[in-house]
Amino acid sequence: MIISRSAVVLVSVLAGLLSACTQVPVRTGGVTPGTPVARHGDEISVCGRLFRTGTRVVLWNDPNGYDAYRVEPKFPDELGSAEPPKGARYGSFRRKLDDSIADSVHRRGWTLDELRATVQHFVLHYDVCGTSRRCFKVLQDRRGLSVHFMLDVDGTIYQTLDLKERAWHAGTDNDHSIGIEIANIGAYPSPDHEVLKSWYQRDESGVRIVFPDTIKDTGILTPNFVPRPARDEIIEGEIQGRKLYQYDFTNEQYQALAKVAATLSRVFPRIRLQYPVGEDGELIRKALGSDELARFEGLIGHYHVTKRKIDPGPAFDWDRLIRGARAALGD
Repeated sequence: MIISRSAVVLVSVLAGLLSACTQVPVRTGGVTPGTPVARHGDEISVCGRLFRTGTRVVLWNDPNGYDAYRVEPKFPDELGSAEPPKGARYGSFRRKLDDSIADSVHRRGWTLDELRATVQHFVLHYDVCGTSRRCFKVLQDRRGLSVHFMLDVDGTIYQTLDLKERAWHAGTDNDHSIGIEIANIGAYPSPDHEVLKSWYQRDESGVRIVFPDTIKDTGILTPNFVPRPARDEIIEGEIQGRKLYQYDFTNEQYQALAKVAATLSRVFPRIRLQYPVGEDGELIRKALGSDELARFEGLIGHYHVTKRKIDPGPAFDWDRLIRGARAALGD
């Protein structure tokens, strides 16, 4: 049986009216005004509510955080002669909504259940920057774009916006998605490409990432961390019909990403722990058609959204991510 998106939205909204999750109960008895509320350091923010993940998360208003709400550049001294973009780098309203939801969101903002009815994709990108600090500088200060999460090489998750916001990261899919930029220098048409040769070197313990001299401050929070690909050899594979070469992401990134994916699947039931597969059961390695994309609910790469993109690249281990996320949930 085929159910229209409008029907799904309506059912979700009606269910939300009966859900205790929609309204946060206010408990004030016995609380002294000004009492600080302790955080654990692993929470993500959704409609102003905090959900634990089990991995380190730095929010935009934390020390060392990256704030995509700001309109001034974070790194003005590193812009050179470039002019920073003007105004906001995100949208405060997700579009293409059912009329009843759109009207209520315009009037009084998002409820968690309305957002659950709207968000169906977790979009994975690599940042082609190599570190989250550099990624934020490029997205925020130079390009005027945004993304909900960044994942550094040491496994630190940075949340730059509340998930109710419409981040500018995946074009036509921004309205129905949450996005993450994973620190990785990217995929290239040759294993001897100059970028790969300059970013990866082999030592007595295997392949490691070596940051170019142009990166004066990596921003990595883990002291003395040596980032290494999860697999020692370079990975060859096809994306969008192109043969590409890429080094894997770090073990720390896979572990943190699995925890975040597991959390999102619990908070957003339409983000199912699955990736697009063809009739043969294998990962689809090209852009989905518009109807396919609208039907699919789960984890996707940027290349599933548009033919112009190839991230997160051929080295990304989708099965490892799904296994890790399910294990985090106890499945």
